Amino acid sequence: TGSNIEGERMAQNKKRKNCRFMKEDKCIVDYKDVRMLSKLITPQGKLYSRKRSGACAYAQRRIKVAVKRARFLALLPFVGR
Repeated sequence: TGSNIEGERMAQNKKRKNCRFMKEDKCIVDYKDVRMLSKLITPQGKLYSRKRSGACAYAQRRIKVAVKRARFLALLPFVGR
């Protein structure tokens, strides 16, 4: 029973990682927010990983679509800055 108590303590101490784009269960990613989107792409024009951008899987997919829309509308460059 001693190991079970340790396991429960470890579960309580684990901090849940929060997505910085999810506010009150809504994803706040918009293709018109060029300043925010430009921080999420590398100088070569690739998207940063979820770990580096701090996004959950759902938000990362929304970011991908937003970057594609912004590029299509010439708000963001396809390559380079």
